[in-house]
Amino acid sequence: MTEKEILNLIKNSKNILLITHVNPDGDTLGCASALKCVIKDNLNINCDILVQIKDNFNFPTTYNFLPHIKDAINLSQLKDGYDLIITLDTASIDRIIDKAHTLFEKCTNTIVIDHHKTNPGFGKINYIEGGISSTAEVMFNLFKKLDIKITSDMALGLYAGLLTDTGCFKYESTTTDSFQMASNLIKTGINISDIADKCYTNKPKNMILFQNYLVSSAKFILNDKIAYTLITKDIIEKFKAKDEYTEGICETLRSISAVEAAFVLKESDYGTKISIRTKEVNAIEIAQKFNGGGHKRAAGCTIKANINQAAEKLIEETKKILK
Repeated sequence: MTEKEILNLIKNSKNILLITHVNPDGDTLGCASALKCVIKDNLNINCDILVQIKDNFNFPTTYNFLPHIKDAINLSQLKDGYDLIITLDTASIDRIIDKAHTLFEKCTNTIVIDHHKTNPGFGKINYIEGGISSTAEVMFNLFKKLDIKITSDMALGLYAGLLTDTGCFKYESTTTDSFQMASNLIKTGINISDIADKCYTNKPKNMILFQNYLVSSAKFILNDKIAYTLITKDIIEKFKAKDEYTEGICETLRSISAVEAAFVLKESDYGTKISIRTKEVNAIEIAQKFNGGGHKRAAGCTIKANINQAAEKLIEETKKILK
């Protein structure tokens, strides 16, 4: 389906749902913000953003500065009646959970917009540019092809997505196109210093204490080539930790000189969620052992087992790859 056909489908819809992936980050939320600016503000079509949490306690407040994100709904507020559902930065259908998963599967029209190479294309319509720096860059390219003028509100979301998914422009997926995109967004009048501050230097005290605890309790094996830390429900309760509090922990462990593969394992109602960060090893190769996916240096998966069993399985497979 062409870009114009996607736009026509949006224009002909009356009630649209934008789904951000579980454990939402700056890219998925930034894209949802920018796309709702087009759908709601420009086209005047009813549009909801779904953040996949069961209550407002775990809402990712770091990104509250983005347009429309404060008004997002959670799983308990989700109702039927959408004639179009669009997923953003969602690498596989497993990243849609609970009632949202059921709603997506029975919806007449679904669009997947993503940048993960491993995305199998699980929507009825798939707009995927695998290997691009971020879904924000995919959406920027889409808007350009459709001659949609990017407003400063849209630019806020797109820049936040680009900034966070490129690791402040240091990941290898960053290209000259990424910098050109940033340049174009800056021309809309956004304050990139302020966006960076809000994304990275506005953390609550208990988030820092939570992260420090997990880094200090990390385990190292295979001559420090593997580092991992476990987030149990008890630890989450102890620190009153929100989902967003795990951001950056895996990167910190990977930054240790001897570490080749770093993992954060988090206990959940749906199994053990795993974040993977690597140096030379292909993170996708590890994630795909458990039906996950992602990028060469950053990937994720869910293992349907308790957290200790999941750690054993993950380490066993990683040892084989490292050897």
